[in-house]
Amino acid sequence: MTSVDTIARSEYRTLAQRCGLLDRSERGKLALTGTQAKAFLQGQVSNDVEALQPGQGCYAAFLTPKGKMLGDLRILDAGDEVLLDTERVALQGLFNMIRRFSIGYDVHLHKRTLERGLLSLVGPESAAVAGVGVLGDAEHSHAPATIGAVEFRAIRTDLGVDLLCDVGDTAALLSAVQQAGAVPVSPEAVECLRVEHGRPRYGIDLDDSVIPQEAGLNERAVSFTKGCYVGQETVARLYHRGKPNRHLRGLACVRAVATGDELHSEGRVVGRVGSATVSPRFGAIALALVRREAPVGTTVTVGEDEVGATIVELPFG
Repeated sequence: MTSVDTIARSEYRTLAQRCGLLDRSERGKLALTGTQAKAFLQGQVSNDVEALQPGQGCYAAFLTPKGKMLGDLRILDAGDEVLLDTERVALQGLFNMIRRFSIGYDVHLHKRTLERGLLSLVGPESAAVAGVGVLGDAEHSHAPATIGAVEFRAIRTDLGVDLLCDVGDTAALLSAVQQAGAVPVSPEAVECLRVEHGRPRYGIDLDDSVIPQEAGLNERAVSFTKGCYVGQETVARLYHRGKPNRHLRGLACVRAVATGDELHSEGRVVGRVGSATVSPRFGAIALALVRREAPVGTTVTVGEDEVGATIVELPFG
């Protein structure tokens, strides 16, 4: 076993059994204030923002009028403001949407990307390390907290707890959570866990050609009981018709594959690899949007090297 393999397995054990630490401050961050902040977002994103109470949050997509994804984001109701964070690649699109369509609303936009730090604690001991045992169990639950003399907002995630702080406090917060037991891990190790859990990432697995249902996002990101929003007609029609042309699937591969590799079945291209990793638990795996002509159980070849792979349901395992 090489040293790289040893480090990867050590990190994997940390994430599975303890608490890993990753600095994600590069994510795009905005805030909205004003009496109509949630009412404005309600007409722009796919989930029910007006239903949120302070301390709650949701995941949502913002779409083209034809229902294609321009980006995804986390929305947190912090009482006096609505906090937004998104993949950096989608930040400009989110910023442009807000600036363009908030005219006429009592909404004020604040840039926070360079003003806030964001640390992710990943693993079963995350809440204990952050000292936020009273944080709600629901994903996106959040509350103000302190560790040592550092103030931050703790946010429940599917894999642990995120910590949002003033950028000037990031180094102190990093030090404090490491002293409490968090172990720094690589982005690759955390990405491996994300792929195992079958969660797509905008800019890698998702882009402006994807409708939320194709990526299996309806349950997490879409409300079918709220009022109208941009792209709703396409999303609702596809939901009731129930037959998207593509589905987000897992690939169990004979050996490692790369993002962008084409999937071939019976001489046809049926998909393209998104996120790809080599998991200590599952081996070479990947996410891919696969055409419905290649259902779960189909054997495909991947890339120019024709790596063998099987299409599987998500999450892995």
